[in-house]
Amino acid sequence: MNRRTVNAVIVLGIIALASILLIQMISINKTAELQDKNIAIQQRQDSLNLVFFKDRTHTALRNVLNEIQYHSLDSSDVFEAVKQVDTNFFKVDFSTELTSYALETWLQREFYHENLLYDFQYSIYDCFDSTTTISPLVRYSGTEFVVDSQVNVRRPEFEFENNDHYFTVYFPDANFGATTIEKESGYSQYMYLIVIVLMVLLFFGYAMIVIIRQKRLSEVKTDFINNMTHELKTPISTIGLSSEMIMRSDVTKEPEKIQKYAGVIFKENKRLQNQVEKVLNIAKLDKNEISLSREEFNMHDLLEEVKDNFEFNHTDKEGVIELILQASEYIIQADPVHISNVVFNLMDNAIKYCERDPDIKVRTYNEKRYFVFEIEDNGIGIKRDDQKMIFDKFYRVPTGNIHNVKGFGLGLYYVKLILDAHHGQIHIKSTVGKGTTFIVKLPLT
Repeated sequence: MNRRTVNAVIVLGIIALASILLIQMISINKTAELQDKNIAIQQRQDSLNLVFFKDRTHTALRNVLNEIQYHSLDSSDVFEAVKQVDTNFFKVDFSTELTSYALETWLQREFYHENLLYDFQYSIYDCFDSTTTISPLVRYSGTEFVVDSQVNVRRPEFEFENNDHYFTVYFPDANFGATTIEKESGYSQYMYLIVIVLMVLLFFGYAMIVIIRQKRLSEVKTDFINNMTHELKTPISTIGLSSEMIMRSDVTKEPEKIQKYAGVIFKENKRLQNQVEKVLNIAKLDKNEISLSREEFNMHDLLEEVKDNFEFNHTDKEGVIELILQASEYIIQADPVHISNVVFNLMDNAIKYCERDPDIKVRTYNEKRYFVFEIEDNGIGIKRDDQKMIFDKFYRVPTGNIHNVKGFGLGLYYVKLILDAHHGQIHIKSTVGKGTTFIVKLPLT
């Protein structure tokens, strides 16, 4: 996957996310508008119902009051005798005695006549003895009113001036003041939107991480294949050329030349074998197929041996390898072959990535229960961004179009695997243009 494709995926993802946000915002706004309209309609309907309920109730209670006056031969003024105390609570003043049976009969008749088919409860206040008689709930069953004494009704408490007789009527279910539509709060709506956006962002972010990792892995593998092809092609070409020269030469007349070509073939074959062996070892390490053969050995002796080896074999570069052995404890229990390879790899990198005469310092010291050795060089250094990935398989620090340093990108990966297997650690400090220091910690015996 090339960079253009990745950029296209990112742009499309951002457009998709912005579209989701826009659609959700429009949906929330439309939902809020619809809720406002429904609430306004419901409130207007409640208001109309309340007006009709009030008028019909006033009419019914006025008729009941007329019945009371008619039967008691009371001709007193009844102006404003019917009062609405609350939305569903009414008070009627009168000036004569009244029985519960008569009041209940007249109330049922008038309510039925005015189509007030609601459950109700009434009470009668007698001013002579200051007592209030409260009736059970009178329920409308669908065809008639029946008394239901099993239901406890919570009536509102009101204080009235007790100068005369009065009765009250309470309709528990006739509440027209409160709307039946609950508007969803803006906070909950936007919290829902935030949760959706976070989920999309998490998915998009994870997808982008996977894409970028796959892209980097693809680039690294391509680079590895190119390097491996070059690394294998060079010794194969050299072997082929030397073999051809041997075939063309007269063995009896040019024995020295034959010996020289045979040495080149042997050397290049060994190099080819080492490259293949390195790749196979990494494959085995990945599958945990290599078992460590641990034994006690002297790390100072190993470092001196590696120093002598490099000074002898790297005659093409003049330089200095300085050992500063300050560790008081230097006997470790580890696999000497793999630990030797670790040191060889680090030392080889210190020499290969140096554009001038190598000046390498190897220091040892103890830190808690660890044997520590540092390999400091004066090479080209490693950028901070690359330092995070140099221990990844196949990764090689980009050098532009310069390919003077050969390799598969497996050396430091191998070093990290071996140190992890020994419960060791490796750290890096580097400055571009000045050099790099690798710090290796190995547990003491």
